[in-house]
Formats: sequence, structure tokens, C-alpha cells
Amino acid sequence: MSDNASGSGSAESGLAGADQSVASFDETDVGLVRRMQGFLHQYPTSIPFIVLLVGVVIFSIAAPGKFFAPFNFSLVLQQVTIIAVLGIAQTLIILTAGIDLSVGAIMILCSVVMGRTAVVYGVPVEIAFPLGLICGIACGLVNGVIVTLLRLPPFIVTLGTWSIFGALNVWYSKSETIRSQDMQEAAPFLQWTGSLFKPYDFFSKTLGLDWTFLKGWVLTYGSIVMLLVALAVWYILNRTAFGRHVYATGDDPDAARLAGISTTKTLIGVYTLAGFICAIAAWVLIGRIGGVSPQAGQTANLDSITAVVIGGTSLFGGRGSIIGTLIGALIVGVFRNGLALSGLELLWQDFAVGVLIIVAVTIDQWIRKLSA
Repeated sequence: MSDNASGSGSAESGLAGADQSVASFDETDVGLVRRMQGFLHQYPTSIPFIVLLVGVVIFSIAAPGKFFAPFNFSLVLQQVTIIAVLGIAQTLIILTAGIDLSVGAIMILCSVVMGRTAVVYGVPVEIAFPLGLICGIACGLVNGVIVTLLRLPPFIVTLGTWSIFGALNVWYSKSETIRSQDMQEAAPFLQWTGSLFKPYDFFSKTLGLDWTFLKGWVLTYGSIVMLLVALAVWYILNRTAFGRHVYATGDDPDAARLAGISTTKTLIGVYTLAGFICAIAAWVLIGRIGGVSPQAGQTANLDSITAVVIGGTSLFGGRGSIIGTLIGALIVGVFRNGLALSGLELLWQDFAVGVLIIVAVTIDQWIRKLSA
């Protein structure tokens, strides 16, 4: 009897020990996942940065001697400049849990206003250029006012204004393209963003620095404008009260209102600033193509959203960064360029970008689920 009892007691203690071991393992496993989730939540740009590094390594092996060429990297940066600038505008909107389907249409309309006013109507560029900027501000203000005052979903509002701005583009441009030669004669300033800039010559002649690793790099002033815009918006989001209001509005608008934040003013300010940045993108677009085309940038809306999502900004608002958007734009450019150098067709480039979007949104959902 005592032997059975002792045997039973040993079995029970053994089961208890096994349960404790399993519980300890589960706690350790969950703790590791939680720490990983906390790290990704605190540093949302870590994943796109890793993806960018992996892409660079893979394509440097797949296309040796081509991918790592300075001229190729310069080409990638030039190709993603416009999308990066639009992505910055899109980031502001998505941080507030909205989305703007009209950023591409605003950009094209502003480019038409700048170019056609200066070239066709002979208005001095000192007036035509600010008119284009004012056009972008007005378009963004219209979006913000409709979203806030009528309390309509940003998706629906910007889908409608996308058609409106597109119609205004056709009306004002008369579906006519302005040639590069005409632009050069009437308003060369509008083409300035497409002018070439050689970093090695600049640093060696201006600062006396012989940085040989910069030899072969050829950038455009549009890329410099992109970096300046990114720096300015980064400062606004991270060093001003308005930036904190943007994150708070996107994270929890009800809590933001209880904290004394005017979410209406914040949203109108965000959409207006985004419209202004779209006008800057129009200037970069003119420099990129040399002239003005009412048909340019047809995929700009989706490309800007792609850069923002892949860059780690949450579609549900309240989390993301400008740096992540720049990295997201570079990821798209690197993957498209690397796959092209590897000899793959365009359809596989689109396939790879689609996979990246789905993976990025899946990771975002996973982080939000663990945060809840």
C-alpha cells in the first residue's frame, strides 16, 4: 500500500515537474516573441532596412559587376526620386489612418499648371512656379476639408478628387504635351531638378575632400530636393507639436480629442502639407522628363502607397516614419533594377513587389495583434 502511494506520489511529482518545464518553456518562448514584437514596434524601419540589405546582397551575387556599379546605383536613386517624394506626402496621410488616391493626379495637375502657364501663356516663371505650388496646396486643402467637415472616408473622398483633378488636368492641358526644347527656352528653372550633380567633383573642388568611392556617381538635383523634403518632414514629425498631434490622431483620434488636440485642424494641416509636397514632386517630375506630359505618372498613386507600406508605416495609422518610406522606395527600385539585370521579365518584377506588399502588411498585422 505504501509502495503504491509512494509510486503514485512519484508519478504526480514527475507530471508536475513536466508541467512546470513546459510552462517555463512556453513563458520563455512567449517572452522572446513579445520582445521581438516590442523591438519591431519601437523600430518599424528595422524590417525594411534588413530587406534592403538582403536585396542588395542577392542582386550583387546574381548580377556581379553590374549591380554594384556606381552608375547603376545612381540610376536606381534617380528612378525612385519622384515616388519617394510622393511617398513622403502619402506617409503623412497614412499616419492619420487615411489614404490618398489623388497624390498622383495632384502632381500631374501641378506640373501642367507650372509648365503650361510659363510656356504657353508666357507668364514669368517667378509667377508660374508659385502658382503650381498654390495649386498643390489648394488640392490638398480640398481633400482635408471634405474628409473632416463631411466626415467621409479618405478613400472615398480622394477617389472622387482623383477623378476631379484628372479632369481639370485634361481641361487645362488640352491633352497637349510641352516639349523639352520649348521648356528650355521659356522656363529652364522648371528643368533644374533634372540637372546632373556629381558628388565627387563637388566635394573635391568645394571642400578639398578626395573621396574616391564617389567617383562614377551621377545624381540629379531632384534627388537633393527629395532629401531636403524628407529632412524637413522628419523634423516636423519628430520635433514639433504638430508632428506629435499627427501620430496621436492616427493612433487613437478619440483619445487625442480628450487630450485637447484638435483632430480637425490636424487632418486639414496634414492634407494641405501633403498637397504642397505633391507640387514639389511635380517640379521634380518636370526635371525628370524634361517637359510636361498630362499622361505622366499614371502609376504614381499605387507606387507611393507601395513605398509607404513596404517602408513599415502601418495602414491603421499612428506608426511609421519618413526614413522607412525612403527605404521602401529604395527597396522597390533595387528589386526592379536587380531583377532586370538578372534577365527576368517585367511581370516577375511586379510579382516580387506584390509579394513584398503582402509580407509587409502581414507583419504589420502581426505586430498589431500582439500589441492589443
